[in-house]
Amino acid sequence: MTFLNSILNKSKKSDTPFEHWEYKDALSEEAIKEIISADIADINEHNLTYDGTRAIDGGAAEFREGISSGGKAIKFRCFITKENAQNFPNLVKFIKELQSKETCQTISKLIKKDLSNSYVRVEVICDRKGFWLKPHCDIKEKILSGLIFVNNLNESEDLGTDLYNEKLEKVKTVPYKNNYGYFFTSGPNTWHGMEKKEILKERRCLQVNYVTFPTDWKVE
Repeated sequence: MTFLNSILNKSKKSDTPFEHWEYKDALSEEAIKEIISADIADINEHNLTYDGTRAIDGGAAEFREGISSGGKAIKFRCFITKENAQNFPNLVKFIKELQSKETCQTISKLIKKDLSNSYVRVEVICDRKGFWLKPHCDIKEKILSGLIFVNNLNESEDLGTDLYNEKLEKVKTVPYKNNYGYFFTSGPNTWHGMEKKEILKERRCLQVNYVTFPTDWKVE
């Protein structure tokens, strides 16, 4: 179990600016290949711009309220679901590991929150030139949040996630290294984002969440 082995043997905990864990080698080479080859539209070819959120639709957030599909954003996001599972067999294996009782119990002990009635949500992300993410705290429905980076194009390690203190001062950047990730549990001062930086080609990641709302992947 690649992910669990990484958490147990290749992770480190930090308390600054808030409690989080960094870990490495959680993805198999086959899963990494699926992340690299995932077909995700380039917003720069669709006359849209990044607005500091992940729900891209070229408009302010208030115009997206009440739109369950996320508006145009749905075209630019790649969640792994049972509908597209046949395209991502190795990421489905990864999801099944996240669903397993052994993994959930391990993570539950670390973050001190019960994951037994939660759901797994996994998304392949491809950020391109112009991307930035304003400092924010995740919604409480995200019990666990994190990314695993796939840096196969020798992009700068500075393209990782920025972590902030409660004054919104940047404290550290989780390095954008290949097969390197982090996670934390949602809270009122878990400020994170990515300042405007130069992406030469693309910034691929896998977003990993345990959430309270239903997805196709219920925890066992």
